[in-house]
Amino acid sequence: MSIVVLAWGGGAEPAAAVKEVLGGARRLADASGRAVVAGALGPAAQGAPAMITYGADRVLTVEHDALAQADADAYVDAAEAVCRQVGDGLVLLPGDRLGWEIAPRLAHRLQAGLVTDCVAVDWDGSRFVMTKPVYGGKAMARLAATTGVQVALVRNRTMEALAADPGRTGTVEPLTVSPTSGRVKVVAHKAEESVGQVRLEDAPVVVAGGRGLGGPEPFKELEEIARLLGGAVGASLAAVDAGWISPAHQVGQTGKSVAPDLYIAVGISGASQHVAGMSGSRTIVAINKDPEAPIFRVAHVGAVGDYKEILPAFLEELRRIKGSA
Repeated sequence: MSIVVLAWGGGAEPAAAVKEVLGGARRLADASGRAVVAGALGPAAQGAPAMITYGADRVLTVEHDALAQADADAYVDAAEAVCRQVGDGLVLLPGDRLGWEIAPRLAHRLQAGLVTDCVAVDWDGSRFVMTKPVYGGKAMARLAATTGVQVALVRNRTMEALAADPGRTGTVEPLTVSPTSGRVKVVAHKAEESVGQVRLEDAPVVVAGGRGLGGPEPFKELEEIARLLGGAVGASLAAVDAGWISPAHQVGQTGKSVAPDLYIAVGISGASQHVAGMSGSRTIVAINKDPEAPIFRVAHVGAVGDYKEILPAFLEELRRIKGSA
């Protein structure tokens, strides 16, 4: 049995999410005595040699014109071909938009057990165990599939990429597949509104604001804090619905899922919809004047008080540390 990592996006350098999943797969493989096989689909095939340096033992490449666009039908065909070539094992997919489209279809074709939105995958000595948030992030479930093929959709930034090792060796093998396409036609490309210098989903620090900010003006302070920390600005559904900030910043069940090293929640009550999108953050800092706010149940550090008194002092100290006062 092998651990398969399905990859798309990127170029000569694999996409960040692929590097993360490869790192997680390598650690699982070392613990369970298995090999890591990467399926480099479409444009990702250009990064096949680099995937070896990031932890793969073998890379199967699938190149076809049908994979030029993010056509889920074509990618499911390619992914299925890779998995059938490898046989039984654990299949890991990055949890981006395309991953969410591919994973359930692929699992159905392979008659595989599927766990989505995994924040951890572990080897317990005899089987792989997947951990995912349930009940809107209020609890964590640990699940194990009993099927020969197991599929896990991994939330971004929950696995750690390995440093590239140019000395690692492995094989790159082309796989001939003729994916079907045609049900979906791309009629236009529209770039998503930028939320800063770094994508919200990839940001190591997210500074998010909610209804408690009372209006759009305080988001300027959050933007400066995010800039000084090298992060991005997030928001709750309430702040977006109020028109204080664009939907591109929304974090939550109906927005974006993030798992930064540091998540600062300012004026966010902590509704389950919001917590579901940020509960995987490594350190959560909450600022809220209501000591009973649900956000404090998931926060690692909490400050009870008016953000109008706390933020200016924090920003002043941050400017001093960064030398921009």
